[in-house]
Amino acid sequence: MMDERLRKQLDFSLEIDKEKNIFRQTHLTNYLRNENDAEHAWHMAIMAYLLREHANEDVDISKVMIMCLIHDIVEIDAGDTYAYDAENLKTQKAREDAAKERIFSLLPQDQKEEMIALFDEFEEAKTPEALYAHAMDNLQPLMLNDSNDGKDWRLHNVCASQVYGRQKTTKGGSEVIFNVVDEMIKKNVEKGNIRPE
Repeated sequence: MMDERLRKQLDFSLEIDKEKNIFRQTHLTNYLRNENDAEHAWHMAIMAYLLREHANEDVDISKVMIMCLIHDIVEIDAGDTYAYDAENLKTQKAREDAAKERIFSLLPQDQKEEMIALFDEFEEAKTPEALYAHAMDNLQPLMLNDSNDGKDWRLHNVCASQVYGRQKTTKGGSEVIFNVVDEMIKKNVEKGNIRPE
């Protein structure tokens, strides 16, 4: 017979399968379809592990990877908020806070508290781990946009200040990664994929 703790853990595990149905504005490298939140999180977590030597400080890489894997689970309820959608960004926190409470409440209390603490740490972007996880969250879609010759940036008429604004936490997590990001942005401005202003 299954005990209550295991039942809750399995219920949560099944619930987060819904993250695979949340599609982002960013396309896969072949531009055949948009990526989903689960793919984005998986990609970030692997990148975080591989690129950890470029973090500004030593980080607990397990903690970083869990942050990467859970940071968008709230979008199951809150939906994806496009990085450059000023109107929906105004309500993003309230929507995600409600989702955080509902979804993580499926877990046993100790794990709920652990996941919420990690989610909140990521959102606050103050610790070395959170800043490095943000660097991955910022780099991953930028790489995909760059690989697709900026089609998503052109589609949404994005300007350089918006892209740099999105990258504001990258430098705090990895100056090395920020320098790569800066080169990619400048290249795409020169190519006309990103508006200068």
